[in-house]
Amino acid sequence: MPVARNGRTVLLGEDDVEVRSYLETALRCQGYSVEVAENGEEVLACLQNLETPVSAVVMDVVMPRRDGIDALKEIRRSHADLPVIMISGSSSPLNVVDAMKNGATDFIAKPIGPEDLRKALTAVLGAAPEPAPAPAATEPAAMPLTKQVFFGTAPKIRELQNLINQIGWSEAPVLIQGETGSGKEVYARELHARSPRAKRPVLKLNCAALPSELVESELFGYERGAFTGAFQKKLGMFELADGGTIMLDEIGDMDIKLQAKLLQVLQDHEFQRLGGKDCVHVDVRVIAATHRDLEKAIAEGNFREDLYYRLNVVNVQVPPLRERKEDIIPMAEFLARKHTPAGGPPIQFPASLQAVMLECPWPGNIRQLENMVRKYIIIRDAGLIEQELRSKLLATAPQQSAVAEKPTAPPPAPVAVPGPTVNGIHVVNGSNGLHAGVPAGTADDTPVLVQVAQAKREAERSAILTALKTTNWNRRQAAVLLKSDYKGLLYKMKVLDIKKEKTTPGPAKSRAAAAVAAGD
Repeated sequence: MPVARNGRTVLLGEDDVEVRSYLETALRCQGYSVEVAENGEEVLACLQNLETPVSAVVMDVVMPRRDGIDALKEIRRSHADLPVIMISGSSSPLNVVDAMKNGATDFIAKPIGPEDLRKALTAVLGAAPEPAPAPAATEPAAMPLTKQVFFGTAPKIRELQNLINQIGWSEAPVLIQGETGSGKEVYARELHARSPRAKRPVLKLNCAALPSELVESELFGYERGAFTGAFQKKLGMFELADGGTIMLDEIGDMDIKLQAKLLQVLQDHEFQRLGGKDCVHVDVRVIAATHRDLEKAIAEGNFREDLYYRLNVVNVQVPPLRERKEDIIPMAEFLARKHTPAGGPPIQFPASLQAVMLECPWPGNIRQLENMVRKYIIIRDAGLIEQELRSKLLATAPQQSAVAEKPTAPPPAPVAVPGPTVNGIHVVNGSNGLHAGVPAGTADDTPVLVQVAQAKREAERSAILTALKTTNWNRRQAAVLLKSDYKGLLYKMKVLDIKKEKTTPGPAKSRAAAAVAAGD
């Protein structure tokens, strides 16, 4: 039988029904035609009898009737050049050596992700074929992404949008992975909106927010009298979402005992309510999301491997905000328009604040950015927001400087900009409050951002102390002298830990003078 080199048809040999279904769906989503076989005998029979040439074989090592190694030996006698990728639940060196010794092209250990398959097949067949178009009856024509949500234009986001376009029409389960706050729920709802189930309900449950007992009752419901306090029957989310979609957020935190019941629903589309005996049949699409490494959880015994295969038919990776910096400012502007009250003045982000926003690593991702924007809308003080972000940058500076390369040459000393003078000290009043020139002679092995921030902090502290001493610690007068907002001065005194030293007034000091010296 001839061997095709067009990369279209893959012969899959796997005896486990769950794994076979998972791998078949993953291959089809990547654009391959798939023929399946349950054992080594069927693999060999397919090679002999199929009318369509096979481009590659993906085959399990352990199979009934005729195992993968024995089938591999037979394949090599009649198809010496046919790529054969062996898979196994054991990555034992003996299995790998045995497979490669008998002519295997590659070896992949389970659990197998779609990306593992893609890389292995691309290595032997070249670039994967274009995915087959979705059925015309169910695929929305050129449906745009939801307008109420800003997705961005970064390269990684464009790739993600293309993937959403390809799989939106599908009924297959999807596993969305990404850091906390990166927008996993947004993409889950977008997938639902593009599916044939779009007019049916989409329900969400955070598996990490509730104890496992409550998660079970929320998902599957319960009968009256099932437990203390169950005064009447309650329908669970699977019944309420029948015909629609359920999003299981933080699926990696689901109790492993409950995972078995979820697997049954995905496999058989039926379950029993708590305290019930009758089976309830449902038709629900499941979209799961997590920030955890599920393959690591499988290795540690905290997540079921068979459930992983059921959920991870299509894998969606959402990039963190720090990997899409070109989207930070447009995203902030979108959020500002979203949260600004109707009729309120438009929000502008000064250039100095934008620069700090681009420097931040945003560990909380879009959720943290949205929190910052909402705070800015309320206080309308770019200086305070900038100071807060710089403080967070300083907090992460030790970790960053530990791995940062030393500069090849010391940075040039910044030039102080003259401005209003307080007791001989130049102070610049800018959009973010108080600034001062950065002194020269900073240490060469300190990152430039840290040098600037430290110098700025010390200069601000010195200027404020000088103004306070000049006004005998009258903070309102000091604010006027520094041309700063009174509340802004109080905030900076708190941030810079500026407190008046306790002194005992002399006997000659009048009560009126003491009152003036005390402050306001």
